[in-house]
Amino acid sequence: MTMPAPASPLRALALVAAAILPVAVVSAQPVPDAFTIAETGARFATLQEAVDAIGEGRGTIRIAEGTYRQCAVQNAGVIVYEAPRPGSVTFIARSCEGKAAFVLRGIGAEIRGITFSNMRVPDGNGAGIRLEKGALNVAHARFENSQQGILTADDPTGRIYITRSTFTGLGTCENSAGCAHSIYIGNYGSLTVRESRFERGMGGHYVKVRSREVVIENNSFDDANGKATNYMIDLPAGSVGRIADNWFVQGRDKENYSAFIALGAEDLLHPSDGLEVVNNEARFVPGVSRSSAFLADWTASRVVMQGNRIAGGIKQYEQR
Repeated sequence: MTMPAPASPLRALALVAAAILPVAVVSAQPVPDAFTIAETGARFATLQEAVDAIGEGRGTIRIAEGTYRQCAVQNAGVIVYEAPRPGSVTFIARSCEGKAAFVLRGIGAEIRGITFSNMRVPDGNGAGIRLEKGALNVAHARFENSQQGILTADDPTGRIYITRSTFTGLGTCENSAGCAHSIYIGNYGSLTVRESRFERGMGGHYVKVRSREVVIENNSFDDANGKATNYMIDLPAGSVGRIADNWFVQGRDKENYSAFIALGAEDLLHPSDGLEVVNNEARFVPGVSRSSAFLADWTASRVVMQGNRIAGGIKQYEQR
């Protein structure tokens, strides 16, 4: 097979990250009329009131600029949560049900331009979003300085799509519940992550996902300032799909530096034959010299690997 020309690394992702900056705290108290349902014009002082007003229907909640110590649980319906512009709305340090700022178990939800900051709960799984079922779209969002960014339950028929978002200062392995990660997706039908930035992990993996199908394209994984981190991408249950055109830098402070991507290291739920790992770039942070594998495979699957630009000391593929 003729190997295609390597794709250019997506260095413009740094500009995406810079454009999604956290905003200063404006008010920790309920703000009258801060949450508007676009379809009806109804206004509410709390996010939960707006969510409850939509109920089993469909609606868009437009959130006024500011920082909110609020959380909400969506039990039904399809809801879009929308900031006026990326980075203009922050939910900080408040979780519902001891889980997350947004606990989602309706038919579907979409998050646009919202920052989630400083989410911590006693079991170590505090997240910006806890998705328990249904579809999820996330765009131009930021998850920072929390135990997890996005954490899900299992929904084999569900799908998740994340684009142009930043995950920074996330993850921990300091709690009895086990490690938390920047993104931790259960047995979902599919996960797509595109044009997003992962950086400065504080433990665990950057992306851990048990989905049957994954598409992880045009992202940057910058571990230069990570602390006690593990894999960049962990597919512990096996997956098919594409990991393509991503940029990986492995940092100095690792709990496990033996691989960048891990496939099938736990109980297998899905086949992995045909998984494509193509046109990625991987290296160590300057000054680090060690041995690692770009892809460590516990499944012995037929993985398509081509066009990857791998620095010295990194083995392209390793069966374990």
